[in-house]
Amino acid sequence: MTDSYDYDLFVIGAGSGGTRASRVAAAYGAKVAVAEEYRVGGTCVIRGCVPKKLLVYGAHFAEDLADARRFGWNVPDCDFDWKVLTANVFEEVDRINQAYTSTLTNNKVEIINDRAIITGPHGIKLGDGRELTARRILVATGATPSVPACPGHELGITSNEAFHLDAVPKRMVIAGAGYIANEFAGVFHQFGAHVTLINRTDVILRGYDEQIRDRLLQISMMKGIDFRFHADFRGIEKQADGSLLVSMTGHDPIETDCVMFATGRDPNTKGLGLETAGIEVDAKGAIPVNDASQTSCDNIYAIGDVTNRVQLTPVAIREGQAFADTVYGGTPRTVDYDNIPSAVFSHPPIASVGLTEGQAKNKFGSVKVYTSDFRPMKNVLAGRNERALYKMVCDSTTDRILGIHMIGPDAPEILQAAAVAVKAGLTKRAFDDTIALHPTMAEELVLLR
Repeated sequence: MTDSYDYDLFVIGAGSGGTRASRVAAAYGAKVAVAEEYRVGGTCVIRGCVPKKLLVYGAHFAEDLADARRFGWNVPDCDFDWKVLTANVFEEVDRINQAYTSTLTNNKVEIINDRAIITGPHGIKLGDGRELTARRILVATGATPSVPACPGHELGITSNEAFHLDAVPKRMVIAGAGYIANEFAGVFHQFGAHVTLINRTDVILRGYDEQIRDRLLQISMMKGIDFRFHADFRGIEKQADGSLLVSMTGHDPIETDCVMFATGRDPNTKGLGLETAGIEVDAKGAIPVNDASQTSCDNIYAIGDVTNRVQLTPVAIREGQAFADTVYGGTPRTVDYDNIPSAVFSHPPIASVGLTEGQAKNKFGSVKVYTSDFRPMKNVLAGRNERALYKMVCDSTTDRILGIHMIGPDAPEILQAAAVAVKAGLTKRAFDDTIALHPTMAEELVLLR
């Protein structure tokens, strides 16, 4: 199949999307190589979703141990060992990295542990100087945390380095108010840090339903997480005692021990050589592609975060699968980006699918909104004042569900099944006709009024 090329397909980046595309293309009979300059698995496995979720699990024990006393358990005061948790997290990351590597190897994908850049429509150059050719090239290089160009920015960290801190800082400032900022705020707060979030506006989690994000803000403040709104980050100065002084507009400077930037993610396209194939990136550095993930150069494709379509791991995997099925499997597929469920693993977590109330009103005019605002049974007995909020947005004419939004314990686990109903175009009546599973939090979804 290779003809005069070294490979049928050369993939740059062995993250979730690149790994899926490589494996499936090879299974279809293509000669495939994938270049990865760091570790197989990419952001999600190595320094993102997986290790972060393990930290979230660890952080939940802070409240669970305290609540256990109300359930009759004689729990003594407990100490937390950050080094033990992170060592175990790294061990699990290593295991998954090996699993990803084995999957590629077992499917006869050649793994090249080196940086690769594009030198033309069919050309690739490796960091060791080797030059290779491929009939098609797939760019799956992902994205990297954005760091503002402010004085002292080098004194801060990003989510990449958060897992490698020597200890939990006593005081932490997080710049940003998106999902990464709120997730790490919850984690480090539970581990004992005093956390302050700094945001340019007064809106957290832009894009999520207003009532849901307001509930998270209320609960976070009640827990003791501080917020500084309408605050543009100005810089960091290191003090004589080693602490950091963070300056911002509209507020007094804050003294802290650690600063984390959670101000978005930039597509990894710098120095990739795209211009040698006539490919121009957009204003954010992302690679423009068509519905088939094809760039302006016919034989070069791009998937995942580097395209900045939807920066979610399952989306990158779907895009990788669709690419391989279309190009090598003879089964043309495109990815449907409507009604993609998402979650914020905050404390408590948020889950969402479909249109928010505001988006639905803008698109359909008249909508019906059903809610349930309740204290989960566990919180009641534990004496915890935290309230969950479930919300369903429906088209007032057809009763079709346009969106479901939730905040509360296990919200992402519950929403995954409900997202199927939204994707399938079901109506509120379908939920009303379903008998509740009692006593559960999920039953509130079929009891919404």
